[in-house]
Amino acid sequence: MTTDRFQIKLWGVRGSLPVSGPAFRKFGGNTMCIEMRCGDHVLLFDAGSGLLPAGAALKDEGQKDLTLFFTHCHYDHIAGLPFFPPLYCDKSRLKVWSGHLDGTMTTMQMIESYMRRPFFPIGPDLCHACIETDEFQPGTVLTPHPGITIRTAMLNHPGNAVGYRVEWGGRVVALITDTEHEPGTLDPAVLGLIAGADLFLYDATFTDEDFAAFKGFGHSTWQQGVRLAQASGAKSVGFIHHAKRRTDGQLTAIERRAKRLFPGAFCGREMQVIDI
Repeated sequence: MTTDRFQIKLWGVRGSLPVSGPAFRKFGGNTMCIEMRCGDHVLLFDAGSGLLPAGAALKDEGQKDLTLFFTHCHYDHIAGLPFFPPLYCDKSRLKVWSGHLDGTMTTMQMIESYMRRPFFPIGPDLCHACIETDEFQPGTVLTPHPGITIRTAMLNHPGNAVGYRVEWGGRVVALITDTEHEPGTLDPAVLGLIAGADLFLYDATFTDEDFAAFKGFGHSTWQQGVRLAQASGAKSVGFIHHAKRRTDGQLTAIERRAKRLFPGAFCGREMQVIDI
């Protein structure tokens, strides 16, 4: 290792659909893609439309060895995969993990089901990268590289989703997206992933005020993120998976309200870089 850095970059923080226009310039419109740099290793979480700029930057940088983890495979979390430049580079090595499929199919079968006609003109058989896939059961502890520990847990989302806790160099970052909480309770699985974290990124698609109208949609609120941060000893919480119609002005107002309750709270911005 040449460095012990732990750096996070938010390539996409929107949920459901990519959006564009003057109302979305500050926080961005690409869907979910989070990069974590643990020393020299590059970990990517989810392959939403944010994977397109992420892939272009990694290609320009000359990164050849990449690891991609899926929280789940709803469209907003996989839309960028067929457009990921390293897939088509014969010098690239890509390890892809998933833990939400519950034995119904393998990670490769999921990719093949998505990258096929009539949905896409070519399949993964035409990708030149060395692609390795694997599956795990939520609750499994993963060690994708020496010194990196990733703890996992099942979240509450239709069709399942996985939360991740990444531990590197004595620091902790957790990713908790696409999960629905039960009002008045704190999910023990989520608390276990975020306990004492330096940062956790949390699904804030809704607000407490509109949450009741979306029961069963599988998402949470920024207020629940604050409650979890207060209860878990986490230092910081970043809200992600912003609702597709949530404007810059609305997110700025949410961030202002959240900081009054928990100073370490913020709304994640596309292209934001966070050093842990």
